[in-house]
Amino acid sequence: MTAFPSSQRNPVQAIGGHARSIAGWCLKEPTGAFGALILALLILAAIFAPVITSYEPNAVNYRDLLQPPGATHLLGTDELGRDIFSRLLYGARLSMAVGVSAVVLSVLVGVPIGLLSGYVGGFVDELIMRVFDSVIALPPLVLALTISALLGPGLVNATIAISIVSVPTYIRLTRGQVLSIKNEDYVLAARSIGVPVWNILFVHILPNAIAPVIVQASLGLGFAIILESSLSFIGLGAQPPVSTWGSMVQTSFQFLSLAPWFVIAPAVAIFAAVLGANLLGEGLRNSLDPHQKQRM
Repeated sequence: MTAFPSSQRNPVQAIGGHARSIAGWCLKEPTGAFGALILALLILAAIFAPVITSYEPNAVNYRDLLQPPGATHLLGTDELGRDIFSRLLYGARLSMAVGVSAVVLSVLVGVPIGLLSGYVGGFVDELIMRVFDSVIALPPLVLALTISALLGPGLVNATIAISIVSVPTYIRLTRGQVLSIKNEDYVLAARSIGVPVWNILFVHILPNAIAPVIVQASLGLGFAIILESSLSFIGLGAQPPVSTWGSMVQTSFQFLSLAPWFVIAPAVAIFAAVLGANLLGEGLRNSLDPHQKQRM
């Protein structure tokens, strides 16, 4: 039997090591693990929606208008006889996709700008920070609403609007980390031997500044889901017959007295997603923030 070199591990050993690390983190941070579990269940429900429910999300049935929850329709039906449970699962795909996409775009734009601003300093730093401070000065929902109104309704434009609103947070966070790192000995040594600036930023500084960004990205997911739901609620997000949790709340609000179950389902889904993201972010913060560890 061929032995693996001591410097290498076979795939089974590697998977086992990762599994033990994850299990150890879950035991150490049960709050974060619970948040991750909530998000995982929502994502799995969205992925396997066709398996979980047999109803088409946009199938109209005028014989079953506003039916209460029951054996046939688990969460009841809406004003067009469509199965609410089905629309909730398929809506999770879009709501979660918009949230994740907005966070990814914000990180991809904000982190490089924050790295450059903090490292270069001077006039460049001042100019960048003043521009994005003016963005932060505006209420996030008002700014997202304005951008969405200018771009037009739709999930793509809503994602862009949410990303623009979130970018300044990642710029300021990354810049602050760079300012505390760029004068460390290993960075000064790299500069002294002529290492290119981009190499210093992305190889030497970014890995040591990324932990707070990861935590903020987790918290930002909940923020993005709330913003998407808000934009869809006022008609600037998903357009009929496409369903997201926000658009379902908007539609169900008109039938609140007749069919209260209609609004409860998407509202609970939004609450669960935001709760999961916040709990996961809290767990990651406790694990990645050395100052937090010292206080604990």
